Amino acid sequence: MKGQFNKTFTKLYPYDRNKAYNYAKRWSFDRNPKYYDFEHLGGDCTNFISQVLHAGGCPMNYKKWTGWYYKNLNERSPSWTGVNFLYEFLINNSERGPIAEKGDINKLQIGDIIQLDFDGDGSFEHSLVVVKINKPISLDNIFISTHTYDRFNYPLSNYTYSDIRFIHILGYKY
Repeated sequence: MKGQFNKTFTKLYPYDRNKAYNYAKRWSFDRNPKYYDFEHLGGDCTNFISQVLHAGGCPMNYKKWTGWYYKNLNERSPSWTGVNFLYEFLINNSERGPIAEKGDINKLQIGDIIQLDFDGDGSFEHSLVVVKINKPISLDNIFISTHTYDRFNYPLSNYTYSDIRFIHILGYKY
């Protein structure tokens, strides 16, 4: 159409942490039929985390290889279901979709993401979403939700891992 142009969106919209929490609570022990269950294809944890982010208002970014989106099993970005791909997208994204920063434990809020490296090889294997934080903030006072081993309000301190990273969701661009 004549006169149309691509807009650059610079405003950061607030991530709805309450909606993200409610989605995690609703679907922690079940599967939303709108999404494929990847449990038997390497795990469903990051697929679930992407759903939580989307439920919190984060719009999909449909760039074929570098975006973050899900249409169906065969039409999805690597970042929708891959632990390390999601991290790279969230930390480096400057366009449409969720925007995040690598944080420390003191910046964590409900709806933020935690990723775990179980074997110490530098590649993270599991994604979790924060659903509760007690004071003082410590690993013993953080509770998560996840898929693959379905959990809700589960103590982070019950996990054994080699490395951990905290991902603070700043908001999203539309």
